[in-house]
Amino acid sequence: MTKRETAICTVGDPVVLVEDLRLYYGESEALKGITMEIPRKQVTALIGPSGCGKSTLLRCFNRMNDLVDGVRITGSIKIDADEITAPSLDVIELRRRVGMVFQKSNPFPKSIYENVVYGLRIAGISKRAVLDETVEKSLRSAALWDEVKDRLHESALGLSGGQMQRLCIARAIAVNPEVILMDEPCSALDPRSTARVEDLIGELRKNYTIVIVTHNMQQASRVSDYTAFLYVGDLIEYAPTREVFTTPLVKQTEDYITGRFG
Repeated sequence: MTKRETAICTVGDPVVLVEDLRLYYGESEALKGITMEIPRKQVTALIGPSGCGKSTLLRCFNRMNDLVDGVRITGSIKIDADEITAPSLDVIELRRRVGMVFQKSNPFPKSIYENVVYGLRIAGISKRAVLDETVEKSLRSAALWDEVKDRLHESALGLSGGQMQRLCIARAIAVNPEVILMDEPCSALDPRSTARVEDLIGELRKNYTIVIVTHNMQQASRVSDYTAFLYVGDLIEYAPTREVFTTPLVKQTEDYITGRFG
């Protein structure tokens, strides 16, 4: 691919600004000059074949790649004008602002209640009324309150897979983040649980900016407002989802979403 064979849109009211972002694993360049704007209180889907850089890009937004040996990043990522690649950045505070939900639900071996308030306790908040209010508000926002309100002090590990994933979403939003990252949040779920999480994403977009990695084209078309197609570390096309799926401007995008490769 040459750089001329790309189509990258601009958005109104961006919350995340990425400029010439390059990420290296040792000498290997995994992200190749990504430039994009992620709009506020919208859902942006990152799609592309396995190994194209989707999850790597997602993890740049909360510095999760810092945990990988040999990673080097150049370029700029700003969240509401704050440069998050700066060495002096408080990464703990960044991860409060930018929550994450992983592919495999990962509730802590604690009660449902303690899972939700974990981030608040880390922040030094211990007032019972505040914790109680946050638990109910977060679980309601995650469409889980009615299912667990009578067993808040039971182990979270007793929940179903779909409930665990919604609990992880509740835990992420309990600290009131600006952005929520979701790395294939439905890939381990059955169709009914997947539908619940997709409905939840639709509700959460009213209050949060969401960036989701998904390998499922139908899911991307259902839940997202904007879609970015990545291929071998390059951002090939980025546009409103309807345009990407109906009138893509780059042939490689069309070939991928129609199943000709990937």
